[in-house]
Amino acid sequence: MRSRFATTLAAALAVPLALGIAAAPAQAAPADKAQVLSSWTQTGASSYNTWVAARNNQGSWSAYDFDWSTDYCTTSPDNPFGFPFQTACARHDFGYRNYKAAGTFSANKARLDDALYADLKRTCTAYSGIKRTSCDATAWTYYQAVDKLG
Repeated sequence: MRSRFATTLAAALAVPLALGIAAAPAQAAPADKAQVLSSWTQTGASSYNTWVAARNNQGSWSAYDFDWSTDYCTTSPDNPFGFPFQTACARHDFGYRNYKAAGTFSANKARLDDALYADLKRTCTAYSGIKRTSCDATAWTYYQAVDKLG
């Protein structure tokens, strides 16, 4: 009797599971996802620093289903002439990918490109003299490329 009951119960549960009925519902992204995305893609240093902290602790943000993937500076060098532009490019990719996924890329592209330029220029503050001038010029070149081609 007990094995017949177990067999019947297993069969009864197998049908809904096979149909996906008993599967856990997909979790919706938190209601503030757009606000968080916006706060992490502004031109200011605090926005950059907050994004870097979140990137270093992505697991805490898993409910938001952000796309953290990056190809860094795409086909341009990540560290041109030794200037470490890689993290700035990663944040730029983050903005592009997530605003495209949200369907609001065109409304945000100019700000994302401006944020990249601000991040690159902040990188250049670590230098002085001709090295700083060279870094600023390289940052401007990267900005122009994404502004026109990105």
